[in-house]
Amino acid sequence: MKKILVLSAIAIISLSGCRNTDQNLTADVEIPVSIEDIRLRSIEEFINTTGTAFPKGEIVLASKIAASYYLEKNPHTGKPWQMGDKITAGALIARLEDREYVISVKMETSELNLELAESELKKQESLYEKGGVTLKELKTASINYETAKTTVENARLQLEKTKIVAPIDGVIVDLPYYTQGTLIAQASTIAKIMDYKTMYMDVQLPEKYISVIKPEQTVRLTNYTLPGDTIIGKITQLSPAIDANTRTFKGNILINNNNYLLRPGMFVKADIITNHKDSVVVIPKSIILSRQKGKTVFTIDRGVAVEKIIETGLENISEVEVIRGLVKDERIVTAGFETLSNKSKVKIIK
Repeated sequence: MKKILVLSAIAIISLSGCRNTDQNLTADVEIPVSIEDIRLRSIEEFINTTGTAFPKGEIVLASKIAASYYLEKNPHTGKPWQMGDKITAGALIARLEDREYVISVKMETSELNLELAESELKKQESLYEKGGVTLKELKTASINYETAKTTVENARLQLEKTKIVAPIDGVIVDLPYYTQGTLIAQASTIAKIMDYKTMYMDVQLPEKYISVIKPEQTVRLTNYTLPGDTIIGKITQLSPAIDANTRTFKGNILINNNNYLLRPGMFVKADIITNHKDSVVVIPKSIILSRQKGKTVFTIDRGVAVEKIIETGLENISEVEVIRGLVKDERIVTAGFETLSNKSKVKIIK
């Protein structure tokens, strides 16, 4: 009987020892986490929208007469103009040759008549001062001179129709092909030029932002084909009226496209910056936990997790400003926080 009691006691002591060992092991478990040191950074609050980018200016050049077509060369490349070439105002794109048309303009005759009319006017002015002609004769000479000058100007305008010249700085975006010397009809398209060094974009903005979005606010623009590039724009105009059907109001964004990264017609993502702060505590939005006691995050102190209640300020899609609860140089848990509790032991893996 005593032997049985002794064995029972040993068994109880052994079980108790095992439970204590398990508890100690549990207490000593280190939860793997990733951390980062808190640094003071800037943060922007922005409103996201999308739209299509359009060029500031565009023009289609067409022939004003029927004539033989000759494409000119780009002076910068020495090759005939082609789509994609940058062009400056005044550059000659093509010539339209029609000898019969040029003769009918009678430019040389008109210039000669102008010279004669000018000479006659000077003569009449000299005679009038000496009393040699009447005022009526002087006025007649003056009218003849003005008529001749107008005739020359009209002839010059008619001859300008034989030259296709760029009226604006820009890029050639369309250049229909014609064989050199081909006779083209009047109103044939010669070229299309777009000025998209500066662009604009019309956007529809939700009604709730009408008191937040203001003219001159900076806008950051991106396109999926330009993942590493950001283009800067600004709000230039805002409509004060709300569309009753869509509950939106219209805005206009001017885009600085100096490097021609955006192309006309591109679908663009725009972030309108409505607020900005520098040198503040900024943390990832995804690491904040919502507790009954408020928003919390975990920091690490001597290998132990410390749960801290925080208050937040500015925020955007991925980041948030912490205005109370965290300070610079604290180490904050960025991964593995889901299984943590206050005073948990941790193992830093990153």
